[in-house]
Amino acid sequence: MAVPKRRTSRSKRNMRRANHDKVTAIQLIACSNCGEPSVPHRACGACGFYAGRQVTAVAKKAD
Repeated sequence: MAVPKRRTSRSKRNMRRANHDKVTAIQLIACSNCGEPSVPHRACGACGFYAGRQVTAVAKKAD
């Protein structure tokens, strides 16, 4: 039966456990229609375009 030769330190134990909770930053691209930053493979929140066509209706802001 395998037994550890040395005790694992708190630092090494916590570094090993920390990899499960890593969070990656949101990747943003410029919309091909309006140029606003948007998430890839999703309709643009500013203009409603996706893959070169209008897919959602977006209400215009009143100035």
